[in-house]
Amino acid sequence: MKYYCFVFRRISMDVKMKGIVRVVPYDPEWKTEFLKIKAMIVDCTGDFITGVEHVGSTAVEGLASKPIIDIDVVIDSYDIFPAVKDRLSEIGFEHKGNLGIEGRESFKRTFIDDFMPYHLYVCPKDGKGYLEHIAFRDYLRNHPEAVKAYGELKTKLAEQFRTDIIGYMDGKHEFLQNILKNVNKE
Repeated sequence: MKYYCFVFRRISMDVKMKGIVRVVPYDPEWKTEFLKIKAMIVDCTGDFITGVEHVGSTAVEGLASKPIIDIDVVIDSYDIFPAVKDRLSEIGFEHKGNLGIEGRESFKRTFIDDFMPYHLYVCPKDGKGYLEHIAFRDYLRNHPEAVKAYGELKTKLAEQFRTDIIGYMDGKHEFLQNILKNVNKE
């Protein structure tokens, strides 16, 4: 299967990110935490969705990561998106748009819950954002040498760009592009 080239864009040059860029060693609790959040999402959205996927670095065993879980709520097509958006809104999620990444709708929680930090996206099953998230996650899960190299890079960048999330993201760009070139070869 051929995947699109990953699109890593700055959300906005004028975004003011608060806090420190923090990368920590892998924590097996991330998987448990994802399953709890997934249960809440499935309970809310029911039959409107086709799946809920744990994506991003916290989904890869052994990978150092920012301790924020990335979650893709998968839908058949954008036709069902309004219903899913309404259901998520009912429990306190605010739709923030695609944030510059086609095929990925971002949601922000407007309530306090007992979960660790997480990012929630709704993606059509054939959407570029979803396919890229899955391709990248699965490549890392099957290539321990890439996990080690990526974890080391992220840790180094977090130290170098401690208060600069844009610098941190830019520093990962070339590595991520190379991983996706490898995905496209397989």
